Amino acid sequence: MEEGGHVVTGMDNQVVWGLPHVFAIFMIVAASGVLNVASIASVFGQKAYKPSAPLSGLLCLAMLAGGLMVLMLDLGRPDRLIVAATHYNPSSVFAWNVLLYSGMAAIVVVYLWTMFERSMNRYSGAAGLAVLVWRFVLTTGTGLIFGFLVARQAYGSALLPPLFIVLSFTWGLAVFLIVQAALHAWNARTPDAEVQRRMTRLLAVFVSAAFYLVVVHHLVNLYFARETAFETFILRDGGVFPLLLWGGYVLAGSLLPLLLLLHPRVAGPRATLAAAALVVLGAFAWLYVFIIGGQAFPLEIFPGFTASSTFADGAVTHYAPRLPEWLLGLGGIGAAFLITAIGVRVLDFMPRDQIVKPQHDAAGEAA
Repeated sequence: MEEGGHVVTGMDNQVVWGLPHVFAIFMIVAASGVLNVASIASVFGQKAYKPSAPLSGLLCLAMLAGGLMVLMLDLGRPDRLIVAATHYNPSSVFAWNVLLYSGMAAIVVVYLWTMFERSMNRYSGAAGLAVLVWRFVLTTGTGLIFGFLVARQAYGSALLPPLFIVLSFTWGLAVFLIVQAALHAWNARTPDAEVQRRMTRLLAVFVSAAFYLVVVHHLVNLYFARETAFETFILRDGGVFPLLLWGGYVLAGSLLPLLLLLHPRVAGPRATLAAAALVVLGAFAWLYVFIIGGQAFPLEIFPGFTASSTFADGAVTHYAPRLPEWLLGLGGIGAAFLITAIGVRVLDFMPRDQIVKPQHDAAGEAA
């Protein structure tokens, strides 16, 4: 992509944000939500979550870095980074996000400092409150990227900022549960059962709230006559988009996780982990429909009139992600994983929960 440009991808003049943006926006939004655990511990005084707070801070930095790495190649040429860093446009929501992302990283670093340095522990609550406020601002800014984008019928809604905030809570907690389970298995540890039950209930609440706002967003669009054609395309006639929305997000990403989290016969640690994985898959399905589907649908420039030309006016754009886009998106997740793995091994980010000892060690001690 750096050598040949975006022509080597499936993107074109209509779909300018492709599959890499699905990965990037997921990681950036989840980076904000993954700090749920730290905020609950520091701001709301739930000490049971305190052992896991450093890990949530590390995951925030790792996912934010991974998401921004994916966006780097969207600049087209490497020298465009210098332009973005030296020319600031205060009227652009994209320029606002430059400050929001860098500010988020800086505040989280200070927050982690107050956790690790004993002499700074007394400032942990204030730092946690600052992070909480900045999280809301950052996720609101991400939602406003689409909320202010009136050039596409899928966007331009005041519901998007609060929707992205709730989605960040959902995706972030799901990612945290998956990573925590992997790290505990890696280090032969087990999480506190009561904290796990609380996180399970909290994930169910977030999934329900996010699903409710997504439904409201579509109902609001269906109410306006100018959005009827687009909603019909997304919900019924859009080919892969209705399939991903109904099957990927509604069924696999919302209803099935709620069943696994709330049904008394199936609820448990494994069900919670499976539900978190389904929530992540549903997040990618929803983002693909929201980002790609919103661009693939033709823009109605002159409402009430038919426009035709040689530039495919009124035609639905066909988009198929190619290998460079998959590699770029997966590379961002790989970078986040690498940062997390190194951080856990080098510094004391692992939750200090109960340690599971091998059976032969226990037998030896008993002897």
